Amino acid sequence: MRRAKLNDGQVRHRSTARATPAEELVKHTVIAPSDRYVPSHVLDAARAFIRWAGDTPEREGLVDTPRRVARAWREYCQGHREDPGAHLSRQFQEVCDHDEIVLLRDIPFQSHCKHHMAPIIGKAAIAYRPAGKVVGISKLARVLHRFARRLQIQGRLTAEIAQRIWDNLEPQGVAVVTEAQHRCMIGREVRMPGVGKSQVV
Repeated sequence: MRRAKLNDGQVRHRSTARATPAEELVKHTVIAPSDRYVPSHVLDAARAFIRWAGDTPEREGLVDTPRRVARAWREYCQGHREDPGAHLSRQFQEVCDHDEIVLLRDIPFQSHCKHHMAPIIGKAAIAYRPAGKVVGISKLARVLHRFARRLQIQGRLTAEIAQRIWDNLEPQGVAVVTEAQHRCMIGREVRMPGVGKSQVV
C-alpha cells in the first residue's frame, strides 16, 4: 500500500496489489447503467465472429453490425437480469371463493436455444386452479416472456414457468404446455421442420 500526498495536504491510499481473478471477472461483467452502452470487448467478439464466419466486419453494411448484434442479444437475454416471480407478487385473495381453472391460451413467445443460440418460436398455454391466490391474467404471459428471454431449452422453459407459478401462488394444481419450432433443427443440416411440444401438468 502506497500513500500519495495531494496538494491540499490530504493523503490518498493507493493499493499496488494486483486484482484477483474474481475481481477481474467482476470488473469486466459490470452492467452499464444504459443498455445502449456496449463494452469494447463485446464489439471485438462480434467482429471476430463475423471474420470467423467468412465475412469482413469492416466492409460497407457490416461496420455497425457488431453494435447492433450486441444490443439485440442484450434484449434477447433480458430475462437473465429479471425475476419472473415479481409479476406474481400482486395477488388478489378476496376474489378466490371459486374453484374454477384460470387458463390463458395461445400466448406467443420467442426464446433462443442454449445449444446453438438459434430462435425458438412458439406459443404456450398456462393454467392453474387457485387455492386462495390469483393474479391478473396478463401476469401469466409476463412470467412466460421473462423466462423465454434467456438461453433456454423448451423443456426447461416449460418446467420453470410451472414451478414459479406453483411456488408463488400455491395453487391446487398447475399445467403448462408449450409448442414451438426450433430454428436449430430447421436451418441446419438436419432440416427437420415441425413442432416440438413440451408439457408439465
